[in-house]
Amino acid sequence: MMLIPIFFMRRARTACSIASVLLISAAPGVSSAEEEVDANAKAILQKSDEIRFPLQGFEVAVRIRSIESGGEPEVRAFKVLSKGNENTIVLTTAPASESGQILLMKARDLWLFVPNVSQPVRLSLSQRLTGVVSNGDIARANFSGDYTPKIAGTETIDGQTYNVLELVAVDRTVAYQKVRYWVRQGTNAPYKAEFYSLSGRLLKTCTYEDYKPLGGRLRPTRLVMTDALRADTRSFMEYENMKLRDLPDKVFTKEYLKKLE
Repeated sequence: MMLIPIFFMRRARTACSIASVLLISAAPGVSSAEEEVDANAKAILQKSDEIRFPLQGFEVAVRIRSIESGGEPEVRAFKVLSKGNENTIVLTTAPASESGQILLMKARDLWLFVPNVSQPVRLSLSQRLTGVVSNGDIARANFSGDYTPKIAGTETIDGQTYNVLELVAVDRTVAYQKVRYWVRQGTNAPYKAEFYSLSGRLLKTCTYEDYKPLGGRLRPTRLVMTDALRADTRSFMEYENMKLRDLPDKVFTKEYLKKLE
């Protein structure tokens, strides 16, 4: 039997110990770097959310004009009351045939209240509201609360540089399972978003346009949503008359909605 000198055995044990120390000491550095990237992505997303809508309570008028395959435009109007991206009321004001219908969102729970109907109807955020617009597009615009972001890279468009974020839904109750989101470097202003299904199919794109002073700061006042399968099918969401309001929690209850009808 071949004997291994004690000298070499000691050297081997020493080498293994050094390697172990190096691996252990390197791990926190990798983790810290990843955490820094994740924190940066979350900060960008949060700031972009605050550009689209205030964190405090507000009221805003929304007009949606939808065009499908060259047909006559369909126009709907809403009054939206929102607080902190977790509580939203969407009151239909036009057309007259649907006036008085109310969507109530609490966290990611959504109900439809119809005048003269005693029981509310439970809806999903992904259901179609009108044209290319889903319930979640108007009732819940909380990307930072609904998605886990990471920075996928940067892209230069028309001389401007954008951070490209990949957003993965925190669960299946969210309107879209994945979003690819372009945010301008330096200002964190949203530029474009692509919305995907659970299977990875592109559902629609959205561009954030016509930045104007609204609710105390510069915000996109028009969103153009285009169906991914039918490019001639679009919806235009226009925001105006935003007012910051003190909205107590009791406003966002089923009992209080009767006062809004």
